This record gives sequence, structure tokens and C-alpha cells, in this order.
Amino acid sequence: MSTIWMGISPGPQATRVIAMAGASETILKARLAREPAHPRAMATLLEAVALWQGTTVRAALCAAERDGASDSSLYRAAFADVGGPLYTLDWVPAPERVRHHRDIEGVEGDFNDLRNLLLFEVAR
Repeated sequence: MSTIWMGISPGPQATRVIAMAGASETILKARLAREPAHPRAMATLLEAVALWQGTTVRAALCAAERDGASDSSLYRAAFADVGGPLYTLDWVPAPERVRHHRDIEGVEGDFNDLRNLLLFEVAR
């Protein structure tokens, strides 16, 4: 199986996560709490997806470069742990805010911005 691509985007209300197996197969979409409740939550999430799918995860954190410029504690300097044998985590500068629309029941936002981030930033 090929590498799983994940995009993580913190926002003012929630953190959106999308995981894709290749360019067209979405395997996970989630709207999580705005901030992780534990310092290892991000690493554990990435490791869990890698173990579940039986392959490595290549993730992109789409966030501000420093605290104070972000709506969340998820920003570039907050993550010294950028990977290991199960995953890599790269930082991608957060784009300007876009309005999100309902996509599937219970998960707001169309996730197209994260999907494009994965296709054009992570997959290269």
C-alpha cells in the first residue's frame, strides 16, 4: 500500500483533518476539538492512522508560523517532533481564511482546501 497523506488545519472553532490514500481516495475526514487535550495527541493520531492502514503517513500541518498569529496552539514552533518510522509531519503556511460549507452530515466544511494542499504540497 502507498503512503497515506494527511492534512491538519486548526481553525477558530475546530481542527479539521483529512487523510487520503492516493490522489482520489479519502479515507478519513474529521472535525476535532480546536486544541489537542494532550501534548502527544498529534503524534498519536498520526501513528494510529499509520498502524491502522499498515503504511506510513506523510502529514502537513497547515498553521501559522508562530503563536499569536493562529487561532489555536497548533503552530509551527509547537511541534519539535516531526516524525519517526511511522510518519512525517511538515509545516505549510496557513492560507487566508476561507468560508466552509456543509459537506457530509455532521462534518462541516468541504475540505477541498486540505485536499488541494495534500495534492500539491505533500504528494510532491
